[in-house]
Amino acid sequence: MSRLVLPSELLQTLKSSLFKDEKESCALLIGRAVSTQKKLSRIVISEIIQPDPTLYNYRSSSAVQLNASFISEAAQRVRKSGESLVFVHTHPFPLNEFSQADDEGEKALADFFAYRTPNIIHAALLLTPEKAIARILGTRSYLNVIGTGIDFYYDTLKLSAPNATVYDRQIRAFGQKGQKKLQVLRIGIVGSGGTGSLVAQQLAHLGIRDFMLIDPDTLEESNLNRVVGATREDIGKPKVEVCKRMILQINSDAIVEAHEQSVLKNVVAKLLTDTDFTFCCTDSHGSRAILNQLAYQYLLPIIDMGVAIAVQESAISHIAARTQLLVPGLACMVCGDLLNYEEIRRDLLSEFERKNDPYIINDTEPAPAVISLNSTIASLAITMFLNYVVGTPGKARFLNYNGISGTVRAVHCEPEPNCVVCSKYGSLGQADEWPLPGRID
Repeated sequence: MSRLVLPSELLQTLKSSLFKDEKESCALLIGRAVSTQKKLSRIVISEIIQPDPTLYNYRSSSAVQLNASFISEAAQRVRKSGESLVFVHTHPFPLNEFSQADDEGEKALADFFAYRTPNIIHAALLLTPEKAIARILGTRSYLNVIGTGIDFYYDTLKLSAPNATVYDRQIRAFGQKGQKKLQVLRIGIVGSGGTGSLVAQQLAHLGIRDFMLIDPDTLEESNLNRVVGATREDIGKPKVEVCKRMILQINSDAIVEAHEQSVLKNVVAKLLTDTDFTFCCTDSHGSRAILNQLAYQYLLPIIDMGVAIAVQESAISHIAARTQLLVPGLACMVCGDLLNYEEIRRDLLSEFERKNDPYIINDTEPAPAVISLNSTIASLAITMFLNYVVGTPGKARFLNYNGISGTVRAVHCEPEPNCVVCSKYGSLGQADEWPLPGRID
């Protein structure tokens, strides 16, 4: 199902302003529709327009209507800009579905905008005290509503009962609602190697049923020490296919979309906009830079993780690992000065450019990798995911692990107010209006 995505802070502002009394209220959201693989993946919201009380034709406890001049002005804006409109109204009473009057009013709006703004997707959002329900304007094509930021909000119509036997111990921890949420989330995993395979394994056991895997590499003999689910017979096979098989062995009902491609290509990275949450399990600065911007530009929650083992004179000198949630309101990797821009430049070169670049002498040496250390940071990342999405206790959104001292430390990093990625002056919520970094070959 496609998504209506907005910053959770904006969603809270919207609810607070529209439920001030017992009358129905309206607002407009401004956003941009994003499509991948010839289908709508999300509408990314960046702005609220709240009408002045004088712009209502009428407003009561059971009905509301905005006047034509307000609608016409909005139509003129989006006709020029190509933006999407989302018409918001409330039910301050316990009716958690669109009414017949809503259907009729939407049909007239949909016909008007089909004429004034052809080929632009608009939507409707219903807010009640209990639910947020969205659909493409004038249709029965529903959208999952996601609020992402310091807090996470997820509302979907599809909440089937979990297997009470398989997930009994988790339901005792998360409750039925938490387990149901896990079962409807669509999760992206970039990288199916040492950390990605561990993340996939844990998510499959938790009950995630819908996966998108991205990794261009095939399994090598040197990967067998740390890729979960791989055997010697898998050498030469795509890592995503090995990972897919493992997921299906855990849960045969899972849906696994595997892409043997590189996320360094921006057209591949954009596929992730058709997920609800993504894990970055790569070891390159180029892919991290792309996913860092993708998280804020398309309001896609991403957890990044990495492990570094330093060896000097044939002895381990440092073991460090990090996992970090990337969402609006939290600092990005640019703010934390965590990206190496020379490495990014190298990663984004085409093969032809790489061969002819005088500054690239030879390939870098493979980094040390140990499955127990990968497992530690993968588990910390999954626990952070559960804290954020399901609401299990735990407020840390940025963790550093020191393998020598055996300590895990929560890190606080303030977002830079003018950051080119995560601020309102940067790519935040810009969707397709901003170019996404990456190879275009």
